[in-house]
Amino acid sequence: MPRRIHAFFRRQIMEGNERKGRIGSKAALAVLMMMSVTTLGFTEGAPDATKATEASIAIFVPGVVSGSPIYELLVAGVQQAAAERPGTKVKTVEGGFNQADWESKLTSLAATGEYGLIVSSNQAMPAIAASVSQRFPTQRFLLLDGELSGNPSIFTLAYNQREQGYMAGFLAGLATTGGVAGANAAKKIGLVAGQEYPAMNGTILPAYTEGAKAVDPSIEVDFRVVGNWYDAAKGAELAAAMIREGVDVVLAISGGANQGVVQAAADAKASVIWFDVNGYAVRPGTVIGSSVLRQDKAAYEQVKRWLDGKLPFGTAVVLGVADGYVDFIQDDPEYIKAVSESARASQAGLVAGLKSGTIKLPLGGNPGSK
Repeated sequence: MPRRIHAFFRRQIMEGNERKGRIGSKAALAVLMMMSVTTLGFTEGAPDATKATEASIAIFVPGVVSGSPIYELLVAGVQQAAAERPGTKVKTVEGGFNQADWESKLTSLAATGEYGLIVSSNQAMPAIAASVSQRFPTQRFLLLDGELSGNPSIFTLAYNQREQGYMAGFLAGLATTGGVAGANAAKKIGLVAGQEYPAMNGTILPAYTEGAKAVDPSIEVDFRVVGNWYDAAKGAELAAAMIREGVDVVLAISGGANQGVVQAAADAKASVIWFDVNGYAVRPGTVIGSSVLRQDKAAYEQVKRWLDGKLPFGTAVVLGVADGYVDFIQDDPEYIKAVSESARASQAGLVAGLKSGTIKLPLGGNPGSK
C-alpha cells in the first residue's frame, strides 16, 4: 500500500510541474514528504509503550547471599520494589569473598550495558564503583553501607554505625555488670571481627568501647580478628580464648565465623551480641542482643526513588536511629528472657534518646560526646 501511495504522488508531481511549474512541484513534494513520514509510522510499527516503563536492575553482592543475612535483606528489598513496578527485571550476581575480584566482576557487569541501575552494599564498594564509573560514566550505582559524594554516577546511603556500635556496647556494659545471668566480676567484654577495615577500626570498635564505658568506665574491651569472614573454627578459638581471660559478653561481627563465636560462648555460658540483623534465634539464651540495620527498608525505598526518577546521584546521606534505619531489637522474647528488667529499662532509655534526638552520636564525633 505505501508504494502505491508514493507512486500516485510522484505522478501528481510530474503533472503539476507541467501545469503549474516550480510552485506546484514544491507543494506536491511537501505533501509527499508528509505522507512518507506517516506511512513509515504504519509500516515500521508504533513504539511499544510498555517498553518505556521497563527497567533492569543488577544486584552485585560482594560475597554470597546464602548465609549472609545483610545481603539477604538487600536482595529482598530490591525485589520488593521491583515487584511493585510491572516489567522491572532484577538479576543477582555474587562477587565471592575475594575482594580483589570485585572490581573486575563489577566492570564486567557494567560493560554489558543491560542494567540501568547496579545496587550493592559494602563499605569497599564506593571506591570500586567510582573506578568502574570512569570507564562507564552512564552506568548508575546505588550503594548502601558506604559513603561517597560528588560522583554523578553514584548515590550512597551510609548507616550511622557509631550509634549501632554504641548501642551494642551499652548493652554489653549492662550485661557484664550484672544485667544477665552468668556475668562474672571481671567487667570485661570482647569483640570478634572478621577483618580490620576503616569502619571497624575508626567507628564500630571505638563506639562499642564508648557505649560500654558509659555504663562503667572501668570496663575493658578485648578485640580480636579472624582474618576472614568464614572460618568458624578460628572464630570459636578466639572467643574461647577471650572467655578464658575473663570476657563474659562478645560482640560478633565476623560473618560465617560468628557460628564459632556463638558455640564457644554457649559452651562457656557466656553471652553474645549480634550485629546488623536480628540474631536472637541463632542461639536462644546465648544471643542476648541485636543491634541492627534496616537494610531491606533502605534498599526498597531507594530503588523506588530510582524507579520514580528521583534518586539524587552525586550525593550521599548518612541515616541512623532517628531516621528508622538503625535500631536495637527490644521486643524479642529471647531478649526479654535473657536481660534483666533494670538493664532493659536502661537500654530502652538510650534507644529512645537516640530516636528523639536528645542523645546525639554523630559519625566523626568525639567518644563520649552526646
